[in-house]
Amino acid sequence: MDVVVIETPQLGDRSYLVHDGHVALVIDAQRDTDRIEEAARAARVRITHVAETHIHNDYLTGGLTLARAHGATYLVNAADAVGFEREPITDGQTVPIGRLSLRAVSTPGHTHTHLSYIVTSEDGEQAVFSGGSLLYGSVGRTDLLGPADTDELTRDQYASVRRLADEAGPAAALYPTHGFGSFCSVGPSTSAKSSTIGEQLTTNHALTDPDPEHFVAELLDNLAAYPSYYAHMAPINLTGPPAAPLGLPEPPDADELTRRLANGEWVVDLRRRRAFASNHLKAAVCFEYGSGSMFSSYLGWVIPWGEKLTLVGSRDDLQNAVRDLSRIGIDRPDAAVGTEPAALAPNAPVASYPRVDWAAVVLDKPAGDPVLDVRRADEFAESHVAGAVNVPLHELLGRLGELPEGRIWVHCASGYRAGVAASLLQRAGRDVVQIDARFREAAPAGVQVLGPSG
Repeated sequence: MDVVVIETPQLGDRSYLVHDGHVALVIDAQRDTDRIEEAARAARVRITHVAETHIHNDYLTGGLTLARAHGATYLVNAADAVGFEREPITDGQTVPIGRLSLRAVSTPGHTHTHLSYIVTSEDGEQAVFSGGSLLYGSVGRTDLLGPADTDELTRDQYASVRRLADEAGPAAALYPTHGFGSFCSVGPSTSAKSSTIGEQLTTNHALTDPDPEHFVAELLDNLAAYPSYYAHMAPINLTGPPAAPLGLPEPPDADELTRRLANGEWVVDLRRRRAFASNHLKAAVCFEYGSGSMFSSYLGWVIPWGEKLTLVGSRDDLQNAVRDLSRIGIDRPDAAVGTEPAALAPNAPVASYPRVDWAAVVLDKPAGDPVLDVRRADEFAESHVAGAVNVPLHELLGRLGELPEGRIWVHCASGYRAGVAASLLQRAGRDVVQIDARFREAAPAGVQVLGPSG
């Protein structure tokens, strides 16, 4: 058995190509299936089966597209009320796949109908594909179906991961879908690249905590905000998403781009936040595109769902951004190629705002200017700048009227969210300064911080 990992770090997820050297199974395919196709070609294997661990809430699946393209058997829980043809599978069912054997294990918790899969080779080697059930160090979050289901799902999660560990055995390799920066994980998940059931039995709190009531209380206490676009993912996945549109459309001309800016449409600048702050098209917003930026998660969380988007940036960034956005159902945004605002729309006004570090906050900020912290509420509660106002980035558009008067000095944990927030504030007509520095650097610079970072 060989397992090929297809990572999607932008969402904190993994897909898997599992094969015996001849035929392959794909588990939890992302919507941009060309990466999986490439992995199958490189391994010289034929995709005969595609499986879902659950109806995903954080991305659109490519499972249906992939299965149809290869005439593969599409394994989806029989209890999921999907609107497309699939091979229904239930708890305990075994499916032969070449020289491998797949067995479904019911593991409710992340969703009510969640399945994990134990794949066994002819020589007895086992691999566990746990989706949003057992993760490295923790488990998948249990609140995505709403507060009425959360307590029950949390109790189910505790029982499910223990059943899965018992059935697989300590030698089995563990391959979760979530937990690599995904908002679908909760608790002390780790950044480990690999693990086994045996290792998790000694390190994962869901397996080491002997008291289910303590586990439930602890997990519920750690649940934090998650992206609003999640609400749209499962309904689309239940109907079967079409193939991802990955090409760049014809760009709007300069006059059309100027009109969109003037009319308040969403124009998203993908350049680095430093370049944006120094010179950008007035009314554009900054969603810096780059590795590890979680660009699509924050854009999908902040900009109202369904609004027309125009992206501007380099061709490479635009192509990558279109791919990323397709994974969360934001299809066919317009795209204008260019990194010089004056060349993109010569007749449109430009703008800028200051970028500073924490030392400038100490030395230059007038006492009456407010500090705005756009981190999540749980981050703020743990530690924050004395006197700062907390409005999480994902709530900012709806709470602009609550902000204090004066020039706003905005920060986050690393500078990324502050860059987005500064552009949104300026777009709304506020005078803004972006604090482009890590929060942990505030106290050493002389800023009064309340909490552990102080």
